[in-house]
Amino acid sequence: MTVSGKPVEMGIPDKIDTWQMVEPFTRDRETKEVTPGKIERTVVDVPELTPGTVLVQVAGCGVCHTDLGYFYDGVPTVSKPPLTLGHEISGTVVAGDDHWLGKEVLIPAVMPCRQCLLCKTGRGNRCLGQKMPGNSMGIYGGFASHIPVPSIDLCEIKNRGDIPLEKLAVVADAATTPFQAAKRADLKVGDNTIVIGVGGVGQYMVQELKALGAGTVVAIDINQERLDNMLKNGADFAINSGGKSARDVAGELKAFRKENGLDTFGWKIFEVSGTKPGQELALTLLSFTGKLVVVGFGPQKIEYSISRLMAFDAEIIGTWGCLPEYYPAVLNLVTSGKINFTDFVQTRPMSTINEAFEEAHRQSPDQRIVLVPDF
Repeated sequence: MTVSGKPVEMGIPDKIDTWQMVEPFTRDRETKEVTPGKIERTVVDVPELTPGTVLVQVAGCGVCHTDLGYFYDGVPTVSKPPLTLGHEISGTVVAGDDHWLGKEVLIPAVMPCRQCLLCKTGRGNRCLGQKMPGNSMGIYGGFASHIPVPSIDLCEIKNRGDIPLEKLAVVADAATTPFQAAKRADLKVGDNTIVIGVGGVGQYMVQELKALGAGTVVAIDINQERLDNMLKNGADFAINSGGKSARDVAGELKAFRKENGLDTFGWKIFEVSGTKPGQELALTLLSFTGKLVVVGFGPQKIEYSISRLMAFDAEIIGTWGCLPEYYPAVLNLVTSGKINFTDFVQTRPMSTINEAFEEAHRQSPDQRIVLVPDF
Protein backbone atom coordinates (compact mmCIF):
# COMPACT_ATOMS: atom_id res chain seq x y z
CA MET A 1 0.00 0.00 0.00
CA THR A 2 1.26 3.51 -0.78
CA VAL A 3 0.38 6.98 0.43
CA SER A 4 1.54 10.00 -1.60
CA GLY A 5 3.94 7.73 -3.48
CA LYS A 6 5.50 6.33 -0.29
CA PRO A 7 5.06 2.74 0.92
CA VAL A 8 2.96 2.22 4.05
CA GLU A 9 4.08 -0.74 6.09
CA MET A 10 1.19 -2.55 7.73
CA GLY A 11 1.94 -3.79 11.24
CA ILE A 12 3.75 -2.70 14.37
CA PRO A 13 7.29 -1.30 13.89
CA ASP A 14 10.06 -2.10 16.34
CA LYS A 15 10.44 1.56 17.36
CA ILE A 16 8.91 4.97 16.70
CA ASP A 17 11.25 7.55 15.17
CA THR A 18 10.51 10.99 16.55
CA TRP A 19 11.61 14.58 16.98
CA GLN A 20 11.30 15.10 20.70
CA MET A 21 11.14 18.33 22.72
CA VAL A 22 13.84 17.50 25.23
CA GLU A 23 13.34 20.81 27.01
CA PRO A 24 11.52 24.08 26.17
CA PHE A 25 12.99 27.57 26.23
CA THR A 26 13.19 28.92 29.80
CA ARG A 27 13.72 32.38 31.23
CA ASP A 28 15.26 33.06 34.63
CA ARG A 29 12.84 35.27 36.58
CA GLU A 30 15.60 37.25 38.27
CA THR A 31 18.31 37.55 35.65
CA LYS A 32 15.95 37.34 32.64
CA GLU A 33 18.54 35.09 31.02
CA VAL A 34 17.04 32.79 28.37
CA THR A 35 18.11 29.16 28.07
CA PRO A 36 17.39 27.83 24.56
CA GLY A 37 15.13 24.83 24.20
CA LYS A 38 16.07 21.60 22.46
CA ILE A 39 14.27 19.44 19.91
CA GLU A 40 16.24 16.33 19.07
CA ARG A 41 15.77 13.24 16.94
CA THR A 42 15.41 10.03 18.93
CA VAL A 43 13.53 6.72 19.04
CA VAL A 44 10.91 5.62 21.55
CA ASP A 45 9.15 2.36 22.26
CA VAL A 46 5.87 1.38 20.67
CA PRO A 47 3.41 0.87 23.55
CA GLU A 48 1.15 -2.15 23.81
CA LEU A 49 -1.94 -1.51 21.71
CA THR A 50 -4.81 -2.14 24.10
CA PRO A 51 -8.38 -2.65 22.83
CA GLY A 52 -9.68 0.59 21.31
CA THR A 53 -6.19 1.83 20.43
CA VAL A 54 -4.58 1.94 16.98
CA LEU A 55 -1.18 2.84 15.61
CA VAL A 56 -1.18 5.49 12.90
CA GLN A 57 1.69 5.94 10.46
CA VAL A 58 2.03 9.72 10.24
CA ALA A 59 1.70 11.25 6.77
CA GLY A 60 2.03 14.85 7.94
CA CYS A 61 1.86 17.00 11.05
CA GLY A 62 1.14 20.74 11.02
CA VAL A 63 3.17 23.32 12.94
CA CYS A 64 0.62 25.10 15.12
CA HIS A 65 0.91 28.28 17.19
CA THR A 66 0.18 26.11 20.22
CA ASP A 67 3.30 24.01 19.58
CA LEU A 68 5.34 27.20 19.45
CA GLY A 69 3.80 28.33 22.74
CA TYR A 70 4.89 25.09 24.39
CA PHE A 71 8.43 25.35 23.04
CA TYR A 72 9.19 29.08 23.16
CA ASP A 73 6.76 30.86 25.44
CA GLY A 74 6.56 28.86 28.65
CA VAL A 75 3.08 27.44 28.05
CA PRO A 76 3.16 24.19 30.10
CA THR A 77 2.31 20.80 28.62
CA VAL A 78 0.30 18.32 30.68
CA SER A 79 2.90 15.61 30.07
CA LYS A 80 6.28 16.98 31.04
CA PRO A 81 9.27 16.96 28.65
CA PRO A 82 10.80 15.07 27.09
CA LEU A 83 7.85 14.51 24.78
CA THR A 84 6.98 14.78 21.10
CA LEU A 85 4.92 17.83 20.13
CA GLY A 86 2.41 18.01 17.27
CA HIS A 87 -1.39 17.64 17.20
CA GLU A 88 -2.41 18.37 13.57
CA ILE A 89 -2.02 14.86 12.21
CA SER A 90 -3.08 12.85 9.19
CA GLY A 91 -1.98 9.33 8.42
CA THR A 92 -2.84 5.70 7.86
CA VAL A 93 -3.81 3.10 10.47
CA VAL A 94 -1.26 0.28 10.36
CA ALA A 95 -2.04 -1.71 13.51
CA GLY A 96 -4.76 -2.21 16.10
CA ASP A 97 -8.51 -2.38 15.58
CA ASP A 98 -9.21 -4.48 12.46
CA HIS A 99 -12.03 -2.13 11.47
CA TRP A 100 -9.53 0.71 10.95
CA LEU A 101 -6.62 -1.16 9.37
CA GLY A 102 -5.42 0.46 6.15
CA LYS A 103 -7.72 3.47 6.43
CA GLU A 104 -6.54 7.04 5.97
CA VAL A 105 -7.52 9.18 8.93
CA LEU A 106 -7.41 12.51 10.68
CA ILE A 107 -6.55 12.40 14.38
CA PRO A 108 -8.60 14.98 16.30
CA ALA A 109 -6.46 17.52 18.11
CA VAL A 110 -8.51 17.00 21.27
CA MET A 111 -10.14 13.67 22.11
CA PRO A 112 -12.77 13.67 24.87
CA CYS A 113 -13.04 10.99 27.54
CA ARG A 114 -16.67 10.36 26.46
CA GLN A 115 -17.66 9.59 30.06
CA CYS A 116 -17.78 12.84 32.07
CA LEU A 117 -20.67 15.28 32.46
CA LEU A 118 -19.09 17.78 30.06
CA CYS A 119 -18.95 15.10 27.37
CA LYS A 120 -22.51 14.01 28.06
CA THR A 121 -23.81 17.58 27.81
CA GLY A 122 -22.22 18.45 24.46
CA ARG A 123 -19.12 20.23 25.77
CA GLY A 124 -16.64 17.43 25.19
CA ASN A 125 -14.31 19.76 23.29
CA ARG A 126 -13.38 21.13 26.73
CA CYS A 127 -13.49 17.77 28.53
CA LEU A 128 -11.13 18.02 31.49
CA GLY A 129 -9.92 14.48 30.89
CA GLN A 130 -9.36 14.91 27.16
CA LYS A 131 -6.30 13.58 25.39
CA MET A 132 -4.29 15.83 23.10
CA PRO A 133 -1.34 14.55 21.05
CA GLY A 134 1.83 16.43 21.84
CA ASN A 135 0.48 17.58 25.19
CA SER A 136 -1.43 15.05 27.28
CA MET A 137 -0.79 11.67 25.63
CA GLY A 138 2.40 10.85 27.46
CA ILE A 139 5.47 11.12 25.24
CA TYR A 140 3.54 10.72 21.98
CA GLY A 141 2.88 13.45 19.41
CA GLY A 142 2.66 14.02 15.68
CA PHE A 143 6.25 14.96 14.84
CA ALA A 144 7.11 11.28 14.55
CA SER A 145 6.89 8.30 12.23
CA HIS A 146 3.96 6.77 14.14
CA ILE A 147 1.58 7.59 16.97
CA PRO A 148 -0.72 5.41 19.12
CA VAL A 149 -4.19 6.93 19.59
CA PRO A 150 -7.71 5.95 20.66
CA SER A 151 -9.74 4.83 17.66
CA ILE A 152 -13.15 6.04 18.82
CA ASP A 153 -12.72 9.61 17.55
CA LEU A 154 -10.74 9.02 14.35
CA CYS A 155 -12.12 10.75 11.25
CA GLU A 156 -11.88 8.56 8.17
CA ILE A 157 -10.76 10.28 4.97
CA LYS A 158 -12.83 8.67 2.24
CA ASN A 159 -12.73 10.90 -0.84
CA ARG A 160 -9.76 13.25 -0.80
CA GLY A 161 -9.43 13.43 -4.57
CA ASP A 162 -6.02 14.77 -5.58
CA ILE A 163 -5.33 16.45 -2.21
CA PRO A 164 -2.18 14.87 -0.72
CA LEU A 165 -2.89 13.07 2.56
CA GLU A 166 -0.13 14.94 4.38
CA LYS A 167 -1.68 18.33 3.59
CA LEU A 168 -4.96 17.30 5.16
CA ALA A 169 -3.19 17.28 8.54
CA VAL A 170 -4.07 20.97 8.81
CA VAL A 171 -7.77 20.11 8.96
CA ALA A 172 -7.11 18.55 12.37
CA ASP A 173 -6.99 21.92 14.14
CA ALA A 174 -6.50 24.98 11.93
CA ALA A 175 -9.64 24.20 9.92
CA THR A 176 -11.75 22.59 12.66
CA THR A 177 -11.20 25.18 15.40
CA PRO A 178 -13.08 27.85 13.36
CA PHE A 179 -16.00 25.47 12.90
CA GLN A 180 -16.29 24.99 16.67
CA ALA A 181 -16.01 28.78 17.11
CA ALA A 182 -18.90 29.30 14.69
CA LYS A 183 -20.94 26.78 16.66
CA ARG A 184 -20.12 28.56 19.94
CA ALA A 185 -21.26 31.83 18.39
CA ASP A 186 -24.54 30.18 17.35
CA LEU A 187 -23.91 31.41 13.82
CA LYS A 188 -27.08 31.84 11.80
CA VAL A 189 -27.55 32.26 8.06
CA GLY A 190 -27.35 35.97 7.28
CA ASP A 191 -25.33 36.96 10.35
CA ASN A 192 -22.90 39.86 10.13
CA THR A 193 -19.42 38.84 11.23
CA ILE A 194 -15.89 40.17 11.74
CA VAL A 195 -12.65 38.17 11.79
CA ILE A 196 -9.62 39.84 13.38
CA GLY A 197 -6.38 38.19 12.29
CA VAL A 198 -6.57 36.28 8.99
CA GLY A 199 -3.34 34.33 8.98
CA GLY A 200 -3.18 30.69 10.09
CA VAL A 201 -6.53 29.81 11.66
CA GLY A 202 -8.10 33.14 10.66
CA GLN A 203 -8.05 32.42 6.93
CA TYR A 204 -10.19 29.33 7.55
CA MET A 205 -12.42 31.28 9.92
CA VAL A 206 -13.29 33.69 7.10
CA GLN A 207 -13.97 30.94 4.58
CA GLU A 208 -16.02 28.77 6.94
CA LEU A 209 -18.21 31.65 8.09
CA LYS A 210 -19.09 32.33 4.47
CA ALA A 211 -19.58 28.66 3.68
CA LEU A 212 -21.90 28.32 6.69
CA GLY A 213 -24.07 31.16 5.48
CA ALA A 214 -22.83 34.37 7.07
CA GLY A 215 -24.37 37.36 5.32
CA THR A 216 -21.32 39.57 5.77
CA VAL A 217 -17.72 38.73 6.62
CA VAL A 218 -15.31 41.58 7.38
CA ALA A 219 -11.62 40.65 7.54
CA ILE A 220 -9.20 42.76 9.61
CA ASP A 221 -5.43 42.35 9.65
CA ILE A 222 -2.20 44.35 9.41
CA ASN A 223 -1.02 42.40 6.36
CA GLN A 224 -2.50 43.66 3.09
CA GLU A 225 -1.56 40.54 1.12
CA ARG A 226 -3.53 38.39 3.52
CA LEU A 227 -6.49 40.72 3.25
CA ASP A 228 -6.35 40.62 -0.55
CA ASN A 229 -6.39 36.81 -0.39
CA MET A 230 -9.40 36.87 1.88
CA LEU A 231 -11.30 39.15 -0.50
CA LYS A 232 -10.87 36.35 -3.05
CA ASN A 233 -11.90 33.70 -0.53
CA GLY A 234 -15.05 34.73 1.29
CA ALA A 235 -14.51 38.19 2.77
CA ASP A 236 -16.93 40.93 1.70
CA PHE A 237 -14.81 43.78 3.03
CA ALA A 238 -11.30 44.16 4.40
CA ILE A 239 -9.72 46.67 6.75
CA ASN A 240 -5.97 47.06 7.13
CA SER A 241 -5.55 48.02 10.78
CA GLY A 242 -1.81 48.61 10.55
CA GLY A 243 -0.84 51.91 12.16
CA LYS A 244 -4.46 52.77 12.93
CA SER A 245 -6.21 53.29 16.24
CA ALA A 246 -9.17 51.16 17.25
CA ARG A 247 -11.33 54.25 16.75
CA ASP A 248 -10.04 54.61 13.18
CA VAL A 249 -10.96 51.00 12.39
CA ALA A 250 -14.37 51.44 14.00
CA GLY A 251 -14.90 54.46 11.76
CA GLU A 252 -14.14 52.44 8.61
CA LEU A 253 -16.50 49.71 9.74
CA LYS A 254 -19.22 52.27 10.46
CA ALA A 255 -18.87 53.72 6.97
CA PHE A 256 -19.07 50.23 5.43
CA ARG A 257 -22.21 49.41 7.40
CA LYS A 258 -23.86 52.69 6.42
CA GLU A 259 -22.98 52.29 2.74
CA ASN A 260 -24.45 48.79 2.65
CA GLY A 261 -27.45 49.37 4.91
CA LEU A 262 -26.27 46.91 7.56
CA ASP A 263 -27.46 46.83 11.16
CA THR A 264 -25.26 48.34 13.85
CA PHE A 265 -26.21 45.63 16.36
CA GLY A 266 -25.84 41.86 16.61
CA TRP A 267 -22.41 41.55 14.98
CA LYS A 268 -20.41 38.44 15.80
CA ILE A 269 -16.68 39.09 16.21
CA PHE A 270 -14.05 36.36 16.05
CA GLU A 271 -10.69 37.41 17.54
CA VAL A 272 -8.17 35.00 16.03
CA SER A 273 -4.90 36.94 16.18
CA GLY A 274 -4.26 36.27 19.86
CA THR A 275 -2.45 39.61 20.05
CA LYS A 276 -3.05 42.44 22.49
CA PRO A 277 -3.91 44.96 19.73
CA GLY A 278 -6.27 42.47 18.13
CA GLN A 279 -8.04 41.73 21.39
CA GLU A 280 -8.31 45.42 22.28
CA LEU A 281 -9.75 46.15 18.85
CA ALA A 282 -12.29 43.34 19.24
CA LEU A 283 -13.47 44.78 22.56
CA THR A 284 -13.77 48.23 21.00
CA LEU A 285 -15.93 46.87 18.16
CA LEU A 286 -18.18 44.83 20.46
CA SER A 287 -21.51 46.63 20.66
CA PHE A 288 -25.25 46.13 21.17
CA THR A 289 -26.35 42.46 21.34
CA GLY A 290 -23.02 41.44 19.82
CA LYS A 291 -20.87 38.42 20.56
CA LEU A 292 -17.10 38.31 20.82
CA VAL A 293 -15.63 34.82 20.41
CA VAL A 294 -12.01 34.52 21.58
CA VAL A 295 -10.28 32.03 19.28
CA GLY A 296 -6.60 33.10 19.36
CA PHE A 297 -4.38 32.63 22.40
CA GLY A 298 -2.09 35.26 23.90
CA PRO A 299 -0.53 35.54 27.39
CA GLN A 300 -1.20 39.28 27.74
CA LYS A 301 -3.73 40.91 30.06
CA ILE A 302 -6.40 43.28 28.77
CA GLU A 303 -8.31 45.98 30.65
CA TYR A 304 -12.02 46.25 29.89
CA SER A 305 -15.04 47.68 31.65
CA ILE A 306 -17.28 44.64 31.91
CA SER A 307 -20.24 46.91 32.70
CA ARG A 308 -20.27 47.56 28.95
CA LEU A 309 -21.50 43.99 28.52
CA MET A 310 -24.48 44.82 30.66
CA ALA A 311 -25.18 48.04 28.79
CA PHE A 312 -24.82 46.35 25.40
CA ASP A 313 -26.53 43.08 26.41
CA ALA A 314 -23.45 41.57 24.76
CA GLU A 315 -21.35 38.44 25.30
CA ILE A 316 -17.68 37.45 25.41
CA ILE A 317 -17.20 33.74 24.75
CA GLY A 318 -14.19 31.46 24.79
CA THR A 319 -13.81 28.48 22.48
CA TRP A 320 -11.43 25.52 22.62
CA GLY A 321 -10.55 22.98 19.96
CA CYS A 322 -13.34 21.16 18.16
CA LEU A 323 -15.60 18.23 18.91
CA PRO A 324 -14.45 15.18 16.90
CA GLU A 325 -17.99 14.70 15.59
CA TYR A 326 -17.66 17.94 13.61
CA TYR A 327 -14.54 16.75 11.76
CA PRO A 328 -16.38 14.99 8.90
CA ALA A 329 -18.34 18.16 8.11
CA VAL A 330 -15.18 20.27 7.98
CA LEU A 331 -13.37 17.64 5.92
CA ASN A 332 -16.26 17.70 3.45
CA LEU A 333 -15.99 21.49 3.12
CA VAL A 334 -12.34 21.01 2.19
CA THR A 335 -12.62 18.06 -0.18
CA SER A 336 -15.71 19.52 -1.93
CA GLY A 337 -13.81 22.72 -2.70
CA LYS A 338 -16.04 24.97 -0.61
CA ILE A 339 -12.90 26.00 1.27
CA ASN A 340 -9.75 26.96 -0.62
CA PHE A 341 -7.35 24.71 1.19
CA THR A 342 -4.29 23.92 -0.87
CA ASP A 343 -3.28 27.56 -1.41
CA PHE A 344 -2.74 27.94 2.33
CA VAL A 345 -0.62 24.85 3.06
CA GLN A 346 3.03 24.01 2.43
CA THR A 347 4.98 20.83 3.18
CA ARG A 348 8.56 20.38 4.33
CA PRO A 349 10.66 17.42 5.49
CA MET A 350 10.27 16.72 9.20
CA SER A 351 14.04 16.87 9.56
CA THR A 352 13.73 20.67 9.13
CA ILE A 353 11.65 20.94 12.31
CA ASN A 354 14.04 23.26 14.14
CA GLU A 355 14.24 25.70 11.23
CA ALA A 356 10.47 25.51 10.66
CA PHE A 357 9.73 26.25 14.33
CA GLU A 358 12.12 29.21 14.35
CA GLU A 359 10.63 30.64 11.16
CA ALA A 360 7.02 30.22 12.29
CA HIS A 361 7.81 31.71 15.71
CA ARG A 362 9.45 34.74 14.13
CA GLN A 363 6.45 35.43 11.89
CA SER A 364 3.33 33.35 11.33
CA PRO A 365 3.56 32.04 7.75
CA ASP A 366 0.74 32.69 5.30
CA GLN A 367 0.91 29.01 4.37
CA ARG A 368 0.62 26.58 7.27
CA ILE A 369 3.77 24.42 7.50
CA VAL A 370 3.16 20.67 7.46
CA LEU A 371 6.15 18.47 8.31
CA VAL A 372 6.38 15.15 6.48
CA PRO A 373 8.33 12.26 8.09
CA ASP A 374 11.67 11.60 6.38
CA PHE A 375 13.38 9.38 8.93
